Amino acid sequence: MDHVPISIRTELLAGVTSFLATAYIVVVNPSVLSLAGMPFSGVLTATVLVCFFCSLMMGLYAKSPYVVAPGMGLNAFFTFTVVQGMKVPVPTALGAVFWSGVFFLIISLFNVRVLLIKTIPKSLRYGIAAGIGLFITLIGFSNAKFVVANPATMISIGPLTPAVCTFLVGLLLTAVLMQKKVHGALLWGIVLTTLLALLPGRLDDGPRLVNWQGVVAAPDFSLLFQLDLKGSLSWSLAPVIFAFVFTDLFDSLSTFVGLAEATGRLDADGEPLMLKESLLTDAVSTTLAGLVGTSPGTAYVESAVGIEAGGRTGLTAITAAFCFLPCLFLSPLLSMVPSVATAPSLVLVGVLMMKTVTRIPWDEWEEAVPAFLAMVLIPFSYSITQGIIWGFLSYAVLKAASGKFRELPLAFWCIIALCVAALIVE
Repeated sequence: MDHVPISIRTELLAGVTSFLATAYIVVVNPSVLSLAGMPFSGVLTATVLVCFFCSLMMGLYAKSPYVVAPGMGLNAFFTFTVVQGMKVPVPTALGAVFWSGVFFLIISLFNVRVLLIKTIPKSLRYGIAAGIGLFITLIGFSNAKFVVANPATMISIGPLTPAVCTFLVGLLLTAVLMQKKVHGALLWGIVLTTLLALLPGRLDDGPRLVNWQGVVAAPDFSLLFQLDLKGSLSWSLAPVIFAFVFTDLFDSLSTFVGLAEATGRLDADGEPLMLKESLLTDAVSTTLAGLVGTSPGTAYVESAVGIEAGGRTGLTAITAAFCFLPCLFLSPLLSMVPSVATAPSLVLVGVLMMKTVTRIPWDEWEEAVPAFLAMVLIPFSYSITQGIIWGFLSYAVLKAASGKFRELPLAFWCIIALCVAALIVE
């Protein structure tokens, strides 16, 4: 991959390829955030704005081929934990997104990331990433009604309705596309599943899953600047802001490191080139997300698809950015996509995020148990925050019990204090 010749034509094609690999977020993000009571068309507009401006900044400022968009997992945390679980009003939640972006921006400007990287145990990072993957998968199954509530067993498999069967066929079709390494497999999976969803209600007497709403409409800017900056600074939202920052920071760091390894974009010390600029762009994407009305933005690991196609410079990200713009005017068409069509992509993104479990040192008890607790408590508690809290607390206890507490830096104990404070507040 490192020997692919750089040319304008190659960069342009790589940018289109990266767009196809990440374009599913234009539909999936509004479908997730609309469950928080936000208008689909408004979230779609906000999503496109983040994708466009921040991918453009990534190309022009960071000179990197990475696409930026609202992050999977972060949108689920925003909807199901913050808005639905904690009953935080949407404007206040958007304010929390904004302040997390500001905090991320500060630690990126002053290179605090180096301290944080050394402070957060790798095993916990891997466990949290896998837990978010399981969380996203559970949401996908729930949205498709494949997994439903059951008073006897808490949850169980739902009945095989036409909608659930559509989801299952779409899941297998999308998995096959990914196995065949088709560019934009998740996006094509959404398209094919939506076409399949046209059949229920038209070939039988059941409810229709897809209803025609038109193709083109003016962008919906109703969510712009609707955040509550003052209300989101309350102490009760500190754990939320911390969870946003933590998840966003380490998701972006792992993405930048992994993609830099793939492209050979490393300096003499083995650190990704333009890392500070890339992290600043990532931080700006989260700040902008709060302003325009969506969950935090982050660099997408799916950018690897465009890199495999030869993308090496910022022109790849710039090209992808402009590919997102037409979606601003396609809200009626995209809003017809049913939840059974976006659910397969949620499940398969969860599969991709589970790769990190292979890096957890399962033979080392004080590393494995906290990583495991973080991994399973995120989906079981329906909260990324709870997974992070109990992962850190158990890590501290086990390290102390093994006589290794002196190995933990002061910054780690500051995080433990935040975790305890979060439990007291809740």
